[in-house]
Amino acid sequence: MKRVLFLMIALLSGCAALQPGADEVLAVDGILSEVVGVARTPAAEQKAALARAQQQFAADPSPLRRVKLGALLATLPAPLRDDARAAELLDPVADASSPGTGRFAAFLSTQIAERQRLVREAERLAKERASLERERQANDKERDKREEAMRQQLEALRAIERGIIDREERLRRKPGGKP
Repeated sequence: MKRVLFLMIALLSGCAALQPGADEVLAVDGILSEVVGVARTPAAEQKAALARAQQQFAADPSPLRRVKLGALLATLPAPLRDDARAAELLDPVADASSPGTGRFAAFLSTQIAERQRLVREAERLAKERASLERERQANDKERDKREEAMRQQLEALRAIERGIIDREERLRRKPGGKP
């Protein structure tokens, strides 16, 4: 019985040895699980989890702790999110060809870069929209000025026309006036 148990343990350990990086992949899976769990908790718990991850990284700056802290900084909501710091943490270990932490860090780095690009694009579009709005308002103001000037000219022409009509009426009523 002991031989069978020993043989099974040897076979299982041999299978694990055939899959290099399996421990790292499992560790990344644990990080993913924890990050997803933290993302679903209330803000106070998220803040506490982030503080714990920062303390753990300060005590042991291993690649796994680096990726964990980077993942939290990249995925938590806005008040706790820090894309710049997350990118700074993940870039040294990001390697798309390396299974586990390297590939996951590369994935997160890509997501962070895309989010930063979208933020820059949104800011550019907001500035462009504000500029177009100012231009539209200036054009509207200029158009209103032209319309007002035209109204005044039209009113002046009407006044002149009324004056001419009134003068002709007076001349017709006067005896001996020219028609």
